[in-house]
Amino acid sequence: MPGLSFLPDSFAEYEDLKTLLDAGANWFDIRSAGEVEVRGRSFSLYVAAVGSREPDAPAIGFFGGIHGLERIGSQLVLDYMRALIGRLAWDELLMRQLESVRLVIMPIVNPGGMWLATRANPNGVDLMRNAPQDADEHVPFLAGGQRVGSWLPWYRGQRGARMEPEAAALLKVVDEELAHRPLAFALDCHSGYGWSDSIWFPYARTRQLMRHLPEMYVLKTMFERAHPHHGYTFEPQSHQYLLHGDLWDCAYDRAPSASIFLPLTLELGSWLWIKKNPRQLFSRQGMFNPVMQHRTARVLRRHANLFEFLTRAAFSSSRWLPQGVARQQVLQSAIGHWYRKPGS
Repeated sequence: MPGLSFLPDSFAEYEDLKTLLDAGANWFDIRSAGEVEVRGRSFSLYVAAVGSREPDAPAIGFFGGIHGLERIGSQLVLDYMRALIGRLAWDELLMRQLESVRLVIMPIVNPGGMWLATRANPNGVDLMRNAPQDADEHVPFLAGGQRVGSWLPWYRGQRGARMEPEAAALLKVVDEELAHRPLAFALDCHSGYGWSDSIWFPYARTRQLMRHLPEMYVLKTMFERAHPHHGYTFEPQSHQYLLHGDLWDCAYDRAPSASIFLPLTLELGSWLWIKKNPRQLFSRQGMFNPVMQHRTARVLRRHANLFEFLTRAAFSSSRWLPQGVARQQVLQSAIGHWYRKPGS
């Protein structure tokens, strides 16, 4: 790849993360979920957690940077982490919440790809197509995941090969920190698809219903009532397109049936940014990220309510999780809202 010899030793988001880890060292449990070696440079897959260490405490995982070109996702998670550190010094209400809730933060899942300014990881694999499962229907050409080769986008990796270290590390963090709890959320921040912001949930591989559709519907309803002007499209990813190898489908299906694990993908719609500023099309760093400073600041402000809402929903889960007959009624409402065509 031309110009790689002139790459700096690091990149801004990774250095920002290390600074935040130092600043939050008194509060956070910090570890590396692995190391990525790329062209003589080593990057750690840092994970920071804060709050209750009880294994049955509800938890929320915040993830970013799975695609190296989508820097705004990592910036969003890092901004939340920065605000959290600032509040830990004085916010008594936050401290009380953290006595019974755990927050897990992995802001840069694909540091090698971000350093190289590529969507894929340094091996040319699209991490969001790298899980082993196949979709049960037709997927979009290439974009749904392909095994032809890494010289084409959306490469899944060779069939039967081990998962890429970054993908395996994310699933391990989910297994250890989230999936075995009575209740856990994951919010994975992406950029690039659509004219508006979306919140997607499983499945991406099938149009079948996830087993926790009632809980997801209640979560959506609560968020809309708390923030009626939020502007998100909240729906199963299968409503947009199907794909092979989605990591969150894999993580969800691996979770124990007794656990309520609700993975969400925040997809920041960047097409509007491109329409307003077409020169983004010619910027490898900026195509999927707002390049105007005021627009970046607006994005970072806009989604703070979602992060805070998930923390409060986890803290208050006993007040809203549907049970028994009520859960069956909610299921019918959810099916009617997301899966029944108008007039059917």
